[in-house]
Amino acid sequence: MSRDLRALPSIGAVLAWPEVRATIDTHGRAVVVRAAREVVAETREALRAGGDAEVSAPAVRARAARIARGTFEPVLNATGIIVHTNLGRAPLAPEAVEAVREAAGYVTLEYDLDEGVRGERHGHARALLTELTGAEDALVVNNNAAAVMLALATHARGRGSCGR
Repeated sequence: MSRDLRALPSIGAVLAWPEVRATIDTHGRAVVVRAAREVVAETREALRAGGDAEVSAPAVRARAARIARGTFEPVLNATGIIVHTNLGRAPLAPEAVEAVREAAGYVTLEYDLDEGVRGERHGHARALLTELTGAEDALVVNNNAAAVMLALATHARGRGSCGR
C-alpha cells in the first residue's frame, strides 16, 4: 500500500496534465487546484482502505466543474407553497430584477440632486410607503431586529424606563 501511496501524483504534476491545464482556462486556477487536492485526497483514502483507485484528469475536470457550478441551482417549485423558505423565498418579478440592476451601481442614496445637498437615506421609500399604506411616516429597515426595536421605541416613547 505505501508503494501505491508514493505513486500518487503531486498536485503540481496533476495541474501540468494537458486536460487539467485546459480546465484551468475554463474554471480558474483556484478551482482546479481545489479539485485536484480533493481527488488526490479521496484516492489516498481509498487506497488506505484497500481499494483500487487512481487520480485521473477526467475526475479532476468533473470535480472542478462541480465546484465552479456553485451551490445554488435553479429549481422548479412544485411544492404548492409560494413563499418557500427552503427554496430561497418567492422569486422577484422581472420589473423588480431590473430595478435592482439599475440600483446596483452608484446612485443618489444620500444626495438630493435637486437641492444640491446631502439627502436622507430613508427618504426614497418614505413617500411611496406612506402613499401606499396611508401611514403618517415610514422607514425601511433591513432586518426584523431593527423593525422590532423601532416598534418598541415608538410605543414606549414618553413612558419612562422599565426600571421605575
